[in-house]
Amino acid sequence: MARKSRLAEPAEAAVPPLAAEATERPRVLVVDDDERNLLAITNVLEDIAEVVVADSGEAALRQLLRHEFAVILLDVYMPGIDGYETAGLIRAREQTKRVPIVFLSAVNKEMEHLLRGYAMGAVDYVFKPVEPSVLRSKVSVFVDLFEMTKEVERKARHEQQLLDANLRANAELLEVEKRLRLAEQRQAAIIQSLPIILYLEEIDAQPRLPKFVSGNFAAVTGFEFDEIRKRPETWVERLHPDDRERVVATLAERPLGRGLSIEYRWQCRDGGYRHFLDQAVLLRDPAGDPLEFAGTLLDVTDRHELELQLNQARKMDAIGQLTGGIAHDFNNLLAAVLGGIGMIERRVPLDEAQQKVVGMTRHAAEQGAELIKHLLAFSRRQKLEPAAVDVNSLAGNLNELMTHTLGGITELKWQFEDALHPVFADAAQLELALMNLIINARDAMPEGGTISVQAANREIDEASASPDLGAGSYVVIAITDTGCGIEPALLDQVLEPFFTTKAVGKGTGLGLSMVYGFAKQSGGAIRIESEVGAGTRVEIWLPAAEGASAPRKRVAAAAPAPCERQLRILLVDDHDGVRATTAALLQDLGHGVVDVSDGQSAIELLTAAPDAFDLVLTDYAMPKLSGTELVRRLRKLRHGLPAAIITGNANPGSAIAPSADTPVLTKPFSDVELRSCLNSALGGTA
Repeated sequence: MARKSRLAEPAEAAVPPLAAEATERPRVLVVDDDERNLLAITNVLEDIAEVVVADSGEAALRQLLRHEFAVILLDVYMPGIDGYETAGLIRAREQTKRVPIVFLSAVNKEMEHLLRGYAMGAVDYVFKPVEPSVLRSKVSVFVDLFEMTKEVERKARHEQQLLDANLRANAELLEVEKRLRLAEQRQAAIIQSLPIILYLEEIDAQPRLPKFVSGNFAAVTGFEFDEIRKRPETWVERLHPDDRERVVATLAERPLGRGLSIEYRWQCRDGGYRHFLDQAVLLRDPAGDPLEFAGTLLDVTDRHELELQLNQARKMDAIGQLTGGIAHDFNNLLAAVLGGIGMIERRVPLDEAQQKVVGMTRHAAEQGAELIKHLLAFSRRQKLEPAAVDVNSLAGNLNELMTHTLGGITELKWQFEDALHPVFADAAQLELALMNLIINARDAMPEGGTISVQAANREIDEASASPDLGAGSYVVIAITDTGCGIEPALLDQVLEPFFTTKAVGKGTGLGLSMVYGFAKQSGGAIRIESEVGAGTRVEIWLPAAEGASAPRKRVAAAAPAPCERQLRILLVDDHDGVRATTAALLQDLGHGVVDVSDGQSAIELLTAAPDAFDLVLTDYAMPKLSGTELVRRLRKLRHGLPAAIITGNANPGSAIAPSADTPVLTKPFSDVELRSCLNSALGGTA
């Protein structure tokens, strides 16, 4: 569709010469060495203006000798003369130095290249692949400005005729001027709405004070620019104390002719610090002498906070990787300790004092196993059984459990929203997480107080989504205390394992880290707000169960049936302590056991006598030959050989492919769990 003139046509037949002149259609010069880009841009802009194309810098310069253009779209990288050199040549000619240049670029989006382009005379950048609507909008602005410029030129040529025109011609002129003013106001409004401050500053300004500022200065800093102008030292005074010396030193080097690129914190009117990225380039006159600095001040607070969150997430993930790795070794040690204690209890008559000592030892080992579970919860490697859980039902269970723990001086209040959604999570781990948070809240109030547990439905849309919480439906469970609170500097550390603000011997530092790991593994997140002397609020965000009308209840696992026949078992484990205690436990269950320390020995035994054993029980992580590979090779020697795998891995499913005919038993294990595993390996015929 052809563009209409912005001038209102006179109602009378007598048309002033200015409006009667035939005007040429504005031209847009597109310079790109790729014919496909030229064709695509031509199709986008052909209804806005006449599009003239050039496939090189030389061809573009020839076109500039023939025609006038409203705007030049110039590719940065071209063979021969590139975009920057072409722009320099265009700016060097008197006839073309004021033609707007918009750079087209598929790479080099860094500020250094952008500033170079602006220094060469570019007024804007458009990055490939080009968005048609964005390109049309940008080009339309320059075409409009070009038409307005031509209109002003025509007014100058016909000034004498306009002086002789009638009242309607004068009214038409006023209307044109009014529309020009409106266009200028719109352009000024666009600049004011940009989230950036543009400034010009003298090279040796002391103290620092820009002579020109464009953009919404008040929205970024909270101050009007006139306030800074009246008291220039304000800018340095409100620099963060830790950044002031570095920034002042950088500013002091500017008279040496250097540019500026520095990030620092600055205190706004509301008292809060914002992170500013301050960048400037030195402008020079045609003789090469320095004129002034042209710069931008960009608020990068949001980006800085995202970087901190990313670094924190990476640190926590690294700790989680380490935690999951050492869990295997701890599980082996605990399996040997608990197995040995069980063997002593079964085989050695103990008096009351000895039983007490053995019981204390077992309790300590079991506590170690619980610590491993907490570590696995933090590292998100525990095995969860998520289902739809009714949070209201958890309240009743926890209220009974926590009554004696809290004592009489601490009150527990439950406040749940009506029609609360069930959450999709592991019910046992959710109970444990809430218990940890309630106990932490109690410890923060040694003289008593109120612990509030609230739950509510929340929705997060695409606009509000964050890296740790995507769009969707959530249930937020918040535990709030009125205790001592946490120092702001420690908030980033309280989720790390073994970090605690309690006195020595008063905590393991695994409570909050377990809650963090459980929430992340369940697809949620944890939020902590705290004020020293006022209390702490911890929120667990968990995904709401989808389409779960009736939450599934947990059913206690039935104890496995005892073995009804003796088995000939080949036991393979490279850990001497675990192998010895496991062999003793199997013998106490009535089975015959032959144990070896490596897979090759097991293969040699079965090669010599394929039917000598009813079942193979092998460790997973062994040098040279893993448990799964050993089972595969043994079944080549004897098809269908019953087998089971024992492992100390944090997450067996991540390393051992699940198989119905090869059950997996995780260390440390009890005699009941071992008996159940043997029964499963034999298909329930043990």
